[in-house]
Amino acid sequence: MSIDDSNGKREHSTSEFLENMVVVYRSDTLSVGEIKNALHERGFGVLLAIAALPLCLPVPVPPGYTTLFSIPLFIFSIQMIIGMRVPWLPEWIEKKEIKRASLEKLVIKAGPWLKKIEKHLQPRLTYISIHTWERIIGIFAFVFSISIALPIPLTNFPPGWGILIMSLGLLSKDGITILVGMIVGTIGIGITIIILALLWLGMSIPSFYG
Repeated sequence: MSIDDSNGKREHSTSEFLENMVVVYRSDTLSVGEIKNALHERGFGVLLAIAALPLCLPVPVPPGYTTLFSIPLFIFSIQMIIGMRVPWLPEWIEKKEIKRASLEKLVIKAGPWLKKIEKHLQPRLTYISIHTWERIIGIFAFVFSISIALPIPLTNFPPGWGILIMSLGLLSKDGITILVGMIVGTIGIGITIIILALLWLGMSIPSFYG
């Protein structure tokens, strides 16, 4: 699927962009900096989507996995809040390398349902500027990233999806989809609060009776 930009030109969708990136880069590894430089012309939307994608796949992950991916989400969300136009990453993150095979597997797994979502995207609520949407998304993404960073089961999946949906909405200039992403991520925050409250009660009750 492609979308029209403000000048009537046809732009590649996020799924097409990711597929093209895997085809273009034939080396065994890609640095985070190379990925950022290849995609930054799409703005923060596609970079947020890439950072959120691994959090949205229902696969077993090692300890610390979600915390690691929350770092770029924190960085990008803060930059969006303060109104930066071009994404920036610290040099130590840009030097991190990702196996091309791992990226290709991610694209293959995510591609089909990513395309299903993109079929329903269209420009809506366009009276709100993209730059304004970026600031609003930055605030929500920052809060959602806090939940993602917590090493607690079930707390990263809905916020990760919230960020991904908001990102796709931003890329398609679809305000309704952005709002849906905000709702999904907020539900995830609610789940996190409930789990933390139950954990706190679980620790408090024995000490109360002790």
